[in-house]
Amino acid sequence: MIRVTVWNEFVHEREEGRPKEIYPDGIHGCIAAFLSKEKDMTVRTAVLGEDMDGLSEEVLAETDVLVWWGHCAHDRVSDDTVERVIRHINGGMGFIALHSAHHSKVFRRLCGTTCNLSWKNDDREVVNCCAPFHPIAKGVPASFVIEPEEMYAEPFDIPETSELIFIGSFTDGSVIRGGFTITRGGKIFYFQPGHEDYPTYHNENVRRIITNAVRFTCPVSGEHCVIPVVNRI
Repeated sequence: MIRVTVWNEFVHEREEGRPKEIYPDGIHGCIAAFLSKEKDMTVRTAVLGEDMDGLSEEVLAETDVLVWWGHCAHDRVSDDTVERVIRHINGGMGFIALHSAHHSKVFRRLCGTTCNLSWKNDDREVVNCCAPFHPIAKGVPASFVIEPEEMYAEPFDIPETSELIFIGSFTDGSVIRGGFTITRGGKIFYFQPGHEDYPTYHNENVRRIITNAVRFTCPVSGEHCVIPVVNRI
């Protein structure tokens, strides 16, 4: 079984407004619900505000793939949590960064860049598959539309990708490397669609991509080997 932890800062959905209406159980709850339907996955959730940000050493040790969604509270994730997560990724744990997680402390550390990009709200996105034979693209059409969606656009300050799988295009001609992998110790997948004000995670193609990505980023051996903490004198 693939052990999945879906992490979410869980800030927007606790406030009155569109995020709470669209994701009454939180974005983490929505994602966990569709992943839990897969027979080869067991899913738990964790949110900011829990002890150790919900990601203790014990939780991470029992996680094969960590799915991360964050937006307005990146700075509230403790540096100790970031160090734990990075150490487990370097040991082989899979990591999936969704939408605004491009600016999370974890993803920026993994990339070694600012991860800055251009953006605007309320646009129409066409997600184009440029690697149709990649496992993450299995069962995904050559292109599909998400409307509305927040526009993220180039220039996107990221390192060279291992595999570029999806490119997003928008009404003004802007494009984004919207779905790609990088490799550190474990496999990492970034997927751009998913603003909290829009029902993106109810889209069947988006769900299929995330589900495929969980299987792809899962350690081949079924377990990751965590680098121990060295106490220096």
